[in-house]
Amino acid sequence: MTEISLIAFDADDTLWGSQTYFNTVEKVYCEILAPYASADEVSHALRATEKANIPLFGYGSKAFMLSLIENAVKISHGKVKGYDIGQIFEVSKELLRLPGHPFDGVKTTLSKLRDTGKYRMIVFTKGELLDQENKFQRSGLRPYFDDIVIVSEKTSDAYKRLCKQFGVKAGQLLTVGDTYSEDIAPVLKIGGWAVHIPNYMGDEDRDYLNKIHPHLLRLSRFAELTNFLTPNARLIDESKLS
Repeated sequence: MTEISLIAFDADDTLWGSQTYFNTVEKVYCEILAPYASADEVSHALRATEKANIPLFGYGSKAFMLSLIENAVKISHGKVKGYDIGQIFEVSKELLRLPGHPFDGVKTTLSKLRDTGKYRMIVFTKGELLDQENKFQRSGLRPYFDDIVIVSEKTSDAYKRLCKQFGVKAGQLLTVGDTYSEDIAPVLKIGGWAVHIPNYMGDEDRDYLNKIHPHLLRLSRFAELTNFLTPNARLIDESKLS
């Protein structure tokens, strides 16, 4: 880890909360569609609709809104009322106003890492451009970062392009994120370093909890980064390695 010069932080559910807001919208959505199907049926159908739409819509709040409306028409067999569609639209529009309120310890930790002068620090996230940029500005974290990079997918090729963009080798890149399949695995594949902080864990992430890799560090709190990346810190803590 001593060669690290670029740290790429995931945004949603790493720097600030996001998934809980989506879950709240989905709960209201299921209540609106209760006359047509059970909550489990609505959610299951929604997952399938979202997955089918990813190649066209990508990720983010706007893509989610479109999938909510399309799925409402499907699950109701075209019987959903215009009033209900209006309700779905209004409640999901709140996702575009998410505060991007940083998790506890994020600002202090970023400030300490910034003060070392050792790293360039960027936000590397996926989603819709305007939505992510607005959330980033609302978070108040802009002063701590050199740049924000927004992509449609976090793949190994995307991380290679990131390294090329900032003029670093893969071994000089460290990513910090909550989703193993997107923030961790692609980086380890190209020889980079990764810190996994599972703030919100889906089923897929639970499958990776026992994965072992010499370039992987697992932490329970964001603030623990200072134990490894600030002056006089222990760069490798064997008890924390996967």
